[in-house]
Amino acid sequence: MLDIKFIRENKDIVASGAKKKHIEVDIEKLISLDDERLKELKEVEELRSEVNRVSNDIARDQDPQLKLQLIEEMRVVKEDIKKKEEKLKQTVEEWQKIMLKIPNIPSVDTPEGDDDKGNQVIRSFGEKRQFSFTPKEHDVLGKALGLIDTETAAEVAASRYSYLKGDLVLMQFALIQMCLEILTNEEILKKIAEETGVSVDIRKFTPVIPPVFIRPLVQVKMARFMTPEEHYIFPNDDLMLIGSAEHTMGSMHMNKIFEEKDLPIRYAGYSTAFRREAGAAGKDTSGILRQHQFDKLEMEVFSLPENSMQEQNFLVAIQEYILNTLGLPYQVVMVCTGDMGFPDSRQIDIETWMPGQNKYRETHSADSTGGFQSRRLNTRVRRADGKIEPVHMNDATVLAMGRALIAIMENYQQEDGSIAIPEVLRKYMGGREVIK
Repeated sequence: MLDIKFIRENKDIVASGAKKKHIEVDIEKLISLDDERLKELKEVEELRSEVNRVSNDIARDQDPQLKLQLIEEMRVVKEDIKKKEEKLKQTVEEWQKIMLKIPNIPSVDTPEGDDDKGNQVIRSFGEKRQFSFTPKEHDVLGKALGLIDTETAAEVAASRYSYLKGDLVLMQFALIQMCLEILTNEEILKKIAEETGVSVDIRKFTPVIPPVFIRPLVQVKMARFMTPEEHYIFPNDDLMLIGSAEHTMGSMHMNKIFEEKDLPIRYAGYSTAFRREAGAAGKDTSGILRQHQFDKLEMEVFSLPENSMQEQNFLVAIQEYILNTLGLPYQVVMVCTGDMGFPDSRQIDIETWMPGQNKYRETHSADSTGGFQSRRLNTRVRRADGKIEPVHMNDATVLAMGRALIAIMENYQQEDGSIAIPEVLRKYMGGREVIK
């Protein structure tokens, strides 16, 4: 949520930012409601102050007749307060509805565009492997090796679910172990920052396994809108399944105040995520690319406002380090205004080369939300001088497990249908070199 004072002072910027994200907002109506809210709040506070003053007079006054007169007057005033409080409540609710619909403002370096066609590749790394044979897609490789079974999963559960088996499961946990060793090693993190020229306070990530359920009200505060069409919601329990560990990690410090000296705080959360994928009917139905249930390792960072841009750059540098360590070609993409998320001020994606599909596919995202989410969550920082303000928040993918496995399978496939295990993962898989 944006600061109402900022909105009032920068109406054109806020309206333009919303338009670039294809979101309609009525700024003038919001400001009119805010005027009404402030007016009604002032009236209520003045009446409450009057009641408090007269109550003190009643307590001190010795004249019984005057006391009765003052009590009756205050009864009338209290009835008036009750009416005005009800009107204020209605005004605030209408005001909040519009406030919650106003998206974060895109950063100045975010490219303008209507959809993903407006995204801009800012750099590419890694040589695409030249195959002496026609590379296969991951689902063909996985079925032939007995690693992926979507047919049985469809009978037991539904389409877009899968059984992962054998060495592919071991590889998934090898990836998790590798990444956690990177994220909890300050020497490696320092090396990443120095090699990429990112200026951040080097503090390691704390591993977290968060809940996979979240209260809908908390999800609204996270500003990652999850509708019944796209997500699994359980009204009787007032709960919904998360679409990413970010949702329950970002809300961990709701209504809390950090001390300035304690920031940045960095988390690495591993969880299963759930999405209906209703908008992807008939799209990417084969294999494990687009599933209702998938596992992710996610980063979440709480930082001082002046450091949030560097924190996002650091998260992207970590993502690139992991892909380079795995020997996977990729490109870094600056996401445009029409394709970026509602709470994001700056979004950077990474697309990894998938030779079986002969295209780059999105595997990572790094989102900078500034103080947008924290203002809704009431997550703040107390500065050394005592001033309290919203912290800034960043989230980013470490690895979306399904897509990471796909990238490895397709890039490391051999002509005989086997899959070479990336060298960095072999120590976690008993020293073996090949899945066959």
